[in-house]
Amino acid sequence: MAFEEMWRDLAPVGRSASSGGYFRQPWTSAESELRSWFAEECAARGLAVETDGIGNQVAWWEPSAGARPGDQGVLTGSHLDSVLDGGAYDGPLGVASALAAVDTLRARGFEPDRPIGIGVFVEEEGSRFGRACLGSRLVTGATTWEQAKELRDRDGVFLADAINAAGLDPAQGLLDFDRVGTFVELHVEQGRDLVDRDVAVGLASEIWPHGRWRFDFAGQANHAGSTRMEDRRDPMLTYAMTALAANKQARIAGQRATFGRITVEPNGTNAVPSLVTAWLDARASSDEALVTLVEAVERQAHDRADRDGTSLDVTAESVSGSVAFDADLAARLAGLAGWPVIPTQAGHDAGILSDAGIPTAMVFVRNPTGVSHSPDEHAETADCLAGVEALADVLAELARPGAPA
Repeated sequence: MAFEEMWRDLAPVGRSASSGGYFRQPWTSAESELRSWFAEECAARGLAVETDGIGNQVAWWEPSAGARPGDQGVLTGSHLDSVLDGGAYDGPLGVASALAAVDTLRARGFEPDRPIGIGVFVEEEGSRFGRACLGSRLVTGATTWEQAKELRDRDGVFLADAINAAGLDPAQGLLDFDRVGTFVELHVEQGRDLVDRDVAVGLASEIWPHGRWRFDFAGQANHAGSTRMEDRRDPMLTYAMTALAANKQARIAGQRATFGRITVEPNGTNAVPSLVTAWLDARASSDEALVTLVEAVERQAHDRADRDGTSLDVTAESVSGSVAFDADLAARLAGLAGWPVIPTQAGHDAGILSDAGIPTAMVFVRNPTGVSHSPDEHAETADCLAGVEALADVLAELARPGAPA
C-alpha cells in the first residue's frame, strides 16, 4: 500500500475536532486502534507481528533462504503515541515510512541477506506516565518493571492497571532484542536545520542530554481578598519567578529550559494557592552544561522561596545523558547520498537503543516550519516520499548480501 494511503488511514485516529491536534496516549482506545492498524498493515505484507506484554510490537521480513543461526537483523520503526494535542508526524511518520520502505525494496526486487524488522515502541513521549521512551527503556533494561509498575498517570492510575485495562499482560514478558544488530529510526525533524540547508533528508549525529525535574513549591492557602500582600506565602509567585529564571539562564547559556506543565492546589480563583507543582524540561549541548543549567535554576528558585516564605523540593523524574550515534555508521550511510549529519535536541527511542550498545542511526525528514509537539507540525508529501526512498536505501545497504554487520 502506498505511503499516501497509509497516511490517510492514520489521519483521523485520535484527532481533536477542535484543535486538529492528536491525543494518542498509550493504552487508550486511540493507541489500541493504531496498534491494530500496524498489525493489519504487517499482515497485508506477509509479516507476522509479535506484541509483548506491554504493547511493544515488532514484525520481521526474513531472508528467503531463512535467517542463519546467530544472524542479527536490521530494525527500523518508531512510535505511534503522541504528546497531548500533538502533531501527526512525530512517531507515526517513522512507522508508516518503514512499511513503505519495505514495499519499495520489494518493488526493486531486493532480497535481504539478513532480517529486516519494523518495530513500534509504546509510551515514547512519556505523555501519560511521565517517563519518556518507557517502552524501549523496559525492553533494553534501562528501566526495570519493578520501577515502572509504580508509575501513575494524572488521574492516579497505576501503569500496570492501565496496561491490563488495554487487554495486555506484562507477565507475558517483553520483546527479545538479542537478534537486533542495528537500529535505524526515521523521524520528522524537530527543528529547522534541514530547512536552513535546503535539503529534504538528513542523518543524526547526536542527541542532546535532557531531562524532567518536578518542582514542588509549597506555601499557605489563604483568602485572595483579605490577605495583605505582605502577609502572603504564595508559591505561585515563587514558581513564576522560577519560570522567568529558567528562561534567562537557558538564553544566557544557549541551552533549553521549559516549564510546560503545572498543577495548582486548591486551584481556586479567590484563594492563594497552597501548592504549585511544575515540571522543568531542560536540555543542553553537554552533560556538564545540563547540570550547570539545572543547578542555576534550582539555586534561584530556592533563593526566591526564602524571600517568599515558601519551600521547594526538586525531584529528578527522568534524565537522559548525551547520546553520540555510531559515527562510522553515520558516515557510511551519509556516503550513500551525501546527506548532512546534524544533531538533535529531541529525545528518541534510538537514543535508548544506542545506550544499550546497539549501533544506531536516525534519518530525519525536513519540517518546513520546524514546529513540533503541536498541531502545526508538518512535512510535505514530497519530502516524506524522499524519506521513504532514503530509508529504503539505508536498509538495503545494511541488509544487502555481503554488507558489513
